[in-house]
Parts: sequence; structure tokens; C-alpha cells
Amino acid sequence: MISCERGRGLVVLITIFAPEKVHLLEVAGVLDALFEANGKIEVGQHYRVRIVAERGVVQESASGLRYAPDASIREATDPSDTLIVAGPFGPPARSSADVTLWMRQQAMRSRRYGSTCTGAFLLAQAGLLAGRRATTHWQYAERFAAENPDVRVEADRIFVRDGKVFTSAGVTAAIDLAFSLIEEDHGRALALWVARRLVVFLKRPGGQSQFSAALTAQSEATGPVDKIRLHVVENPRGDMSLRALAEVASVSARHLSRLFRAETGMSLAAYVELTRLDVARRMLEDLPSPIKVIAHAAGFRSTTTLRRAFQRRMGVSPLEYRSRFRTTAEEPDDRCDADLS
Repeated sequence: MISCERGRGLVVLITIFAPEKVHLLEVAGVLDALFEANGKIEVGQHYRVRIVAERGVVQESASGLRYAPDASIREATDPSDTLIVAGPFGPPARSSADVTLWMRQQAMRSRRYGSTCTGAFLLAQAGLLAGRRATTHWQYAERFAAENPDVRVEADRIFVRDGKVFTSAGVTAAIDLAFSLIEEDHGRALALWVARRLVVFLKRPGGQSQFSAALTAQSEATGPVDKIRLHVVENPRGDMSLRALAEVASVSARHLSRLFRAETGMSLAAYVELTRLDVARRMLEDLPSPIKVIAHAAGFRSTTTLRRAFQRRMGVSPLEYRSRFRTTAEEPDDRCDADLS
């Protein structure tokens, strides 16, 4: 670790770069998680977090809340152990030459570096994600991939680590990132303790899936792939065989299969399953219906098929998911679904 002195001890310097109109929760989430960790660390180096902006003056976040960075890029020239580039609201504009140069210098001198949410756009602009696996907010993943063909985008992941480089998804995924860094530095026990202090999951169920990526179908169906994505979302119980879907798209089955994979990076079967899972998990969150009813409504042949899909894609059973994320105050009737746990 790259350390610096603090009194008689040593600390690990974490630098968070905050671009204009930053989502402040991405900064505060990491900051608070590391603060909680510092209060529990007995053996090992504590964290010191430095917030850096292009200019060292009071800034306005995306929500309008104002904050004062600790330093400007001209002042923050000493190396950091970890560089985190936070995301602004929406895809950011291209960084200035000074910011790009500063990020490259900081990243190359750090033990690890990465981004939260749309901060990945800034890292990619600086050439710091070339040849790497990365993620960003699901809403902008397609654009990110199109603008950065040298990056291997994993659009449905909350957190991706590739060597010394890490990227995380939408705003609150910054907290998931902080837990990962704490666990790497000080072990799982401390990361779990901090998660409990903040009353959040150490690792979200779902294999670190952003869950909603399967429902990013275009609102206006123009090409064959758009038509299929919209059709699957609107008719999860329908016939999803390749032949039936090819008729919907008015193309041959072979052409649709190749076209769909080329445009989405996944097979039609995988997309259908992800979409049905998304329908099921939203019903589990909002409705008290028995799971066998939800399985049927989402297009699964049986509760067993639903359970297997949940376990494979999300790492939890439907009952476990419901117990963690249910939003309705009405108690679900899962007495007949005990075998799904």
C-alpha cells in the first residue's frame, strides 16, 4: 500500500476525484464506509480520504448541494494508494487536458484505481480502461460500449475488478465498491461489520447484477432486435421459440439469432430468461401473490424452473429475494412455496 504519515502512524491515502455536477452520494457513500472502517481498525493502516476537483473552490453537486473539495488537481500531486473517479449526473463531457493528464499520472502511480457509475466514461477518455473489463450505470452501458470499443463492457454487473482496475455501476454501487476495498485491505470481518453499521448488504444478492438491464428495450421498436426486445418485455408468457420470434421480427430464424447476438452481446434465450427474471423479481417486490402464480405470470414453466433461474442468475432463491426486497405491507402467501427456499 502507498502510505503517508499521520501523527505517529501511517494511513492509506484514498483520492476521490469529483467532476462537475457529481452525484454526491457516490462520494459520501465511499467516505462514510471508510470512516466507519477507521473506527474499527485496530491493527493495520487507517484510511485518509482526499476529495479533489479540477478547481479547489466550492462546488455544486448534481442535486444542488454545495461542498468544498480538499484540493485542486494542481495541489493534489502526491501519489495515492487508490484513485476513485466519481460519476456526474449522466454521461460526462470530455475532461479538460489538465484533468486527463492528472488522472493518468495518479492512476499510474497508484496501487489500484477505478470509478463509480459514469466516472467510467472519464477513465476511458483518459485511456485507462483500454483492454479492460468494466461496467457503468446500466442506462448508459450501450453508449459507453459504443464510444469505447477497446473496453470489454459487462453491462449487468454492479462491480467489476480487472487487475488493479475496478469499476462500479449506478450511484449506490459506490458503497458496494467501498466494501470491496475494505475487504481486500482488512478482511471480510471488517467489511461485514461496516455493512452492518450502515444497515446495507455486504454483497447484494444477484451475483452483483444490476437487475434492471434486461428491461432496457427501446420505447419505439424500429429494427428487428428492438421489436423483439419490446415484444419479450410485453409478452413474457408468450411463445419465445426462435421460430416464433423470427416471425415477430419478419426475418429468418438464423438471421435473427446472429443479429440479436451481434447487437446485444447475448443469445435470444439468455435475454428471454433475464427479462422473465426481471418481471418475476418486480412482482416479488410489489405483490403478495404466491410464487407459483408469479412463476406462471413471468413465463416460467414451473416454480422449479423459476427457482433454478434465480439461483443461477442471482444467487438467491425467490423466497430469499422476496424477504429482502418486498415493498408491499401485505404479507405474501408463501405457505405452498416452502420447497423454493
